[in-house]
Amino acid sequence: MRQATVERKTRETQITATVNLDGTGVSRIATGIGFLDHMLEQLARHSLIDITLEAKGDLHIDYHHTTEDTGIVIGEAVSKALGDRRGIRRYGDAVIPMDETLSRVALDASNRPYLIWKVGFSRPKLGEMDTELFKEWFQAFAQMAGLTLHVENVYGENNHHIVESCYKGLARALRQAVELDPRQVGEVPSTKGTLGKSL
Repeated sequence: MRQATVERKTRETQITATVNLDGTGVSRIATGIGFLDHMLEQLARHSLIDITLEAKGDLHIDYHHTTEDTGIVIGEAVSKALGDRRGIRRYGDAVIPMDETLSRVALDASNRPYLIWKVGFSRPKLGEMDTELFKEWFQAFAQMAGLTLHVENVYGENNHHIVESCYKGLARALRQAVELDPRQVGEVPSTKGTLGKSL
């Protein structure tokens, strides 16, 4: 089974995450941030990646460190579970409608991290969570998971729908990209013979 556990302990956060890339979308998430828990549950459910995550952070200051560090830890666990990325489909994309909102996500599990984020919000907060923190989460996740990740909200009005469609789009695209391709068992999906940070 392609699974991994990662722990991160700093003066700001203590986080443990386990992922199983070949799961069924089961999640057990506890970050102390209700809306973030909801988004990570969506990520697990729609990617079919099992995710267990427990985080304790300096929420008395704000939600920044906990949000960013959960992206770091889950991303690192995904990368660790992928190993040398042999046999994966590598690319994934999704267009997600959610009521009045439409978002699209495309990614390359190339081990060359990059984020394009074309998502805007009309409100500074969703519940108690700053909307600017969602970009921080996606940036941290893409960096540590080794993804070239493009996220775009095409249109939408409801901020909840906008961010949820982005997480669901990531989930569906990730599900495609990390899936094992029976036509290239044991092969690295690159003409270079390796997936890495060099161009």
